[in-house]
Amino acid sequence: MFNYIWPLLIIVFANTLYQICAKGIPVQMNTYASMTITYAVATLFSALVFFVTTKGGNILKEFSHTNWATIVLSWSKVLGVAIYLVGLYFINRK
Repeated sequence: MFNYIWPLLIIVFANTLYQICAKGIPVQMNTYASMTITYAVATLFSALVFFVTTKGGNILKEFSHTNWATIVLSWSKVLGVAIYLVGLYFINRK
């Protein structure tokens, strides 16, 4: 039973933490500067976890295994943001 509950608890905890942190960002801070810091920290943490979980791992060698799916996944995020911005344009158009 616990195997069904712990993923839900992680989701609730992560969403709560996200909301607390999002409200803690200063109003005068540029949104893109905040996102840059967020993604830089996430990148460093991901690299740290890679080296902790892969003994003698070479991250550049792993990057060489990248295929089309990784690229499409990253560009789908960019496309999602573009669609969002177009939607905002049409909503706020006067």
